[in-house]
Amino acid sequence: MKMTKNLMATGSILLLSGTLLAAGCAGGSLTTREKGAGIGALGGAAAGGLIGSAVGRPGAGAAIGGGLGLGAGALIGDQIQGQEYENFRQDQQIQRNQYQIERNRQSIDQLRRSEY
Repeated sequence: MKMTKNLMATGSILLLSGTLLAAGCAGGSLTTREKGAGIGALGGAAAGGLIGSAVGRPGAGAAIGGGLGLGAGALIGDQIQGQEYENFRQDQQIQRNQYQIERNRQSIDQLRRSEY
C-alpha cells in the first residue's frame, strides 16, 4: 500500500512537471528567468523528494522542495537576466561609440587632405 502511494505521488509529480514544461514551452523561447525557475523547481523537487522519502513523505517533500526551488531559481535567473540585459546595453553603446570614432577619423582625414 505504501509503495503504491509512493508510485502515485511520483507519477503525479512527473505528470505535473511534464504538463508545466509543455505549457511553458508553447509560447516561444524561454527567458533566463524562466529557465532558472524551471531548473530550480526540478532540482528542489528532486531534493525535497529525497528528503521527504527519508521521513516517509516523498510527495510532500517534493512539493515543498519544488516550490522553494522555483522561487530560488526564479530569483537567480532574474539576476542573471538583468546582467545579460546590462551587457547587451553596454555592447550597443560600445558599437555606437566605435561608429562615432570612425566618423571622427574620417572627418579628421578629410580636414588634413583639404589643408594640403
